Amino acid sequence: MKIKSAHFVKGIVDDDEVLRDKYPHIAFVGRSNVGKSSVINSLVGSGKGLVKTGKKPGKTTEINFFKVNDKYYFVDLPGYGFAVGGLEGREKIRTMIIEYLTHADMQPRRVVLVLDGKVGLTDFDRDMLDILRGNNHEVLVVLNKIDKLNQSELAKQLAAIRYEVPDFEIFPYSALAEKRVKELREKVIA
Repeated sequence: MKIKSAHFVKGIVDDDEVLRDKYPHIAFVGRSNVGKSSVINSLVGSGKGLVKTGKKPGKTTEINFFKVNDKYYFVDLPGYGFAVGGLEGREKIRTMIIEYLTHADMQPRRVVLVLDGKVGLTDFDRDMLDILRGNNHEVLVVLNKIDKLNQSELAKQLAAIRYEVPDFEIFPYSALAEKRVKELREKVIA
C-alpha cells in the first residue's frame, strides 16, 4: 500500500472530538527517544519530517494525530519513561497514554510498540505490554535502530525479546536505513 498523503491534524492533551470521528487509529507508542517519530516519518515517506523529531527525550507532550491517505490516523503518543518536568510530568504523560489506550469508546485498530534495538525491553516497556495485553490490542512490536547493532547483537536482542514477548510479532527495523519500509508499511496498515 502506498501512502499518497499525510498531514498533521492536531495535538490533544484531553478529550477531543478527533477521538470519536470516523477514521480508524493506528497508534505508535514507546519509551522516550526510541525513534517513534522517525518510524512514522519513514512510513509516510516524509524526508523533511512530517513528525517533529528531537535529540532530547520527552519533547512530545501531546497525542498527535496525522491523517494518512484520508482513511485513517497515525497517532503519535508521547514517549513514556521520561518527561520534562520530572516525576510529575512523567506521571501526567503516563496517565494520558493509558487513558487513550484504555478508553472504552475508541480502541486503536492497531498499536505499534517501538523499542530501541540497543536497549531492548525495559520495565516501562513491560508495563506497556501488560496494558496492551489487558486491553486486547492488536500489537506489532518494531525493534528500531537495528543499524546500531551487528548481526550477533541483533540475534541476541531478538531472542531475548521473543522470549518475553511470544504473543506479538517483532519486526526488526531501522528508520534511518528504511530498507524494509514497504514491508513494515504493509504490516502497519494491513
